[in-house]
Amino acid sequence: MKKFVSLLLTLALVLSLGVVSAASAEEAAGMASWEPFAERVKITVPVYDRSKEGFPAVDDNYWTKWVQENFGDKYNIDVQYVAIPRGDVMTKYSLLIAADDTPTILMEYDYPKVAQWANDGAMTTIDLEEFAKVAPTFYQAMVDNNQLSYTDINGETYFVLTERPYYNTTFAYANFVRMDWLRQVGYDHVPQNYEEHKDAMNKMIEAGLCEYPLGLGIPTAAYIQNFGFRDFPVDEAEWAMHSSLGTPGFPWYPTERMMKRFNDEYNMGWYSSEFDLEKNSQGASTDILQTDFVNGKTYRYGGYIGTNMAWLEAFYENNPDAELAIESPLAAVEEGVNTGCIRADNPFGMIVGFSSLATEDQLKAAWMLMEWMIQPENLFVLENGIEGETYELDENGLPVMLEYTGEHMLNHNNNIDMTCLVHASKKIGTIEQTIAQMSPAGLPQDFTQALIDNYYALKALADEGKAYSDPVFAVAIESESEYSAALLSLWQEYYAKLIKCAPEEFDELFAQYSQEFLDAGYQEIMDERLEAYEAGNTTHLPELP
Repeated sequence: MKKFVSLLLTLALVLSLGVVSAASAEEAAGMASWEPFAERVKITVPVYDRSKEGFPAVDDNYWTKWVQENFGDKYNIDVQYVAIPRGDVMTKYSLLIAADDTPTILMEYDYPKVAQWANDGAMTTIDLEEFAKVAPTFYQAMVDNNQLSYTDINGETYFVLTERPYYNTTFAYANFVRMDWLRQVGYDHVPQNYEEHKDAMNKMIEAGLCEYPLGLGIPTAAYIQNFGFRDFPVDEAEWAMHSSLGTPGFPWYPTERMMKRFNDEYNMGWYSSEFDLEKNSQGASTDILQTDFVNGKTYRYGGYIGTNMAWLEAFYENNPDAELAIESPLAAVEEGVNTGCIRADNPFGMIVGFSSLATEDQLKAAWMLMEWMIQPENLFVLENGIEGETYELDENGLPVMLEYTGEHMLNHNNNIDMTCLVHASKKIGTIEQTIAQMSPAGLPQDFTQALIDNYYALKALADEGKAYSDPVFAVAIESESEYSAALLSLWQEYYAKLIKCAPEEFDELFAQYSQEFLDAGYQEIMDERLEAYEAGNTTHLPELP
């Protein structure tokens, strides 16, 4: 009997220890539970290559080595970065996937692209509960940002989402314009509507300030910037059929309105007659637009904001007496034509998936990297660098970026193409403080307040309900994968022809090209997208205030 009681006590003790151990393991989820892998695990991580002169190689620099030394070596993980050309993302990924060399992590800002990878079998499904055990901080951020509804496609979980701060505005992008030219033609402010803008452009031509005030290039992406030309509010079913980053919504009235305006402007002499032929040695027309602005030939050029903006520095070197300003988001508004609506960014940054070729250890290692990077102390170093070299602290203890080009130089926009694995843009304190730390440094003009004012002008449009994004589909749109590449080629062809045609030919040509576009596969895309919308497999437009 005593032996039996003793056995029961022993068993109870063992069970109680097991419960305690299980509870302790649960509490130790995340970094506290990590151990180095017994055998070396290799993961590959994509990073955009923007081919920016004067910046380090994106896949092999001080900061990629810093990640390896401070994260990889600690956990016996080999972190290798894979350069993805920013202007040709899908081709590079397609080559890697075809060669069975799919990166452990696949990520893109555009939902149609990752949906295609998932649909084609390049991505593995994931268990978010398991992900949360390895990366609880990252998972909780997705919960806090209401992103869990975007993780599934075709009823399976494929994605995790990164943060996009202040996503209903495009505050990190700005158009710079020649304020000195505006003053010379009688303006003491940047045009606040299209009537003023049109008047200013024509006066600049008359005054001989430039041959062509604006630059134009053949579009390289499927996205058509026609948000401002849509009715407000836009019809939700039409939005679901046409609004897309992955396929040009060509046969839709906003595109017709936009192209008709370009045609009018071309025939007023605003654009070079060779805009569709002008390319640099690498075949890109966008770089020509930047070069023309830097050389003082054009009125406007836009770009993403960062402390080191080489093209702005070059502009002032070439035009030392020039004065720039930030263009108003209202400069395109014209009654009955342009409503002033803007494209809000997606309510997420990168959509991140994982290779179907990855082992369990590789998946866990990739999740560990994401959890490690989202920790504030690690993210701070990756985005700011080394105190006294790349940044200094202001009176509020916030980092102020310095001009620096040495060994510890951060890559494009404060290493954003590495830290995009956590969020789409750097965030420090308030929006004013965030803009202050990312405002261009070392220039004759300080744009901080102008960029803050631009944010609030964009926010005002958003507050009116005039900022929204594209639909996200919970099912794959098969026809998009089949026809999108061919339709992009047609869009590029039609774009030049419609802009350069005689005004009296425009309507007939647009109707002809629209039918050709529909016949080339767009009708199938429209039908499939509408079917998904009517079946409840899409997101919806935000409710108007």
